[in-house]
Amino acid sequence: MSVELNHTIVHARDNRESAAFLAHVLGLETGPAWGPFVPVATHNGVTLDFATVPAESIVMQHYAFLVSDEEFDAAFARIRQAGITYYADPHRKQPGEINHHHGGRGVYFMDPAGHGMEIITRPYGNHAQPAGS
Repeated sequence: MSVELNHTIVHARDNRESAAFLAHVLGLETGPAWGPFVPVATHNGVTLDFATVPAESIVMQHYAFLVSDEEFDAAFARIRQAGITYYADPHRKQPGEINHHHGGRGVYFMDPAGHGMEIITRPYGNHAQPAGS
């Protein structure tokens, strides 16, 4: 059996709010709550399980999602329609812009708990294949 990431826990001030936020931006659904978790499953089978924790214990994490060009267009439209501040860079020095790294497009934004979210149409590195290829 090959090793695959199955799920990860994402700390949030409000698990339902953060899960719904990400699901909306990415055009996904939240799953039913399971114990303290509200899951959001990606199409490759990885689940982000959002858990409510005290705000002072949240450490900012970064989550990047590889999407197709069509999915990027739809997600980026939802980001703009919701008035979410977005950036071309992870350091938030280029607000209101997207990037074109590796021949694709990318954008960064923050979730309600302060995690850095990123959507990209081409993976970084030497294996720059479009999503869905």
